[in-house]
Amino acid sequence: QLRFVESGGGLVQPGGSLRLSCAASRFTLEGYSIGWFRQAPGKEREGVSCISPSGTSTRYGDSVKGRFTISRDNAKNTVYLQMNSLKPDDTAVYYCARCVNWWSLVPNFPSWGQGTQVTVSS
Repeated sequence: QLRFVESGGGLVQPGGSLRLSCAASRFTLEGYSIGWFRQAPGKEREGVSCISPSGTSTRYGDSVKGRFTISRDNAKNTVYLQMNSLKPDDTAVYYCARCVNWWSLVPNFPSWGQGTQVTVSS
């Protein structure tokens, strides 16, 4: 199974920014669509963003469109999520996983890792 290590979360005030990183453990990300997913307390996990294997195509959930940017550096085997203009509703544990395809925001039989906690609060 593909395993990922997420990092970069933390406590930030509303309107602030964070950059999350997703590194692959013992395999190469190149060739896969990779995405970010999040789960807030008491809510189902939702797709945030997915990126194509080359990085040229991206998809965002409606709630983050215009505020979040996904990118990847295949040479570093890492996918990033730049989060700007954060809102309290963005508070969740963020996970990365393969996407079924870059436009679907659906995880592809994921083995969820630890995730990284993002808390937006004043």
